[in-house]
Amino acid sequence: MSSAKDVTDASFEADVLKSEKPIMVDFWAEWCGPCRAVSPILDKIAEENADKLSIVKLNVDDNPFTAEKYGITSIPAMYVFKNGEVVKRVIGAKPKPALEADLAEFLA
Repeated sequence: MSSAKDVTDASFEADVLKSEKPIMVDFWAEWCGPCRAVSPILDKIAEENADKLSIVKLNVDDNPFTAEKYGITSIPAMYVFKNGEVVKRVIGAKPKPALEADLAEFLA
């Protein structure tokens, strides 16, 4: 399974909205095949860029409040937050080069 930290409805504000650096939330679910496919790619990106970007996971089935608040209707959905605001949305599973391109401004 993923090495990314799990966040919940209860911990979202402290873990994500108050993060000092950009943080990407991977909205996922256990039954979602594409979510499972993208998880190791996100782990690798997080490992390679730990000083620039944090990556956490939020299970939409277990944490419906936060998923609903951010309008998550399709997963995997990866939202980058900076200073408590959504600054980037990436929807759908993508290969590592495509995800890195989407996240280039945070990985530079």
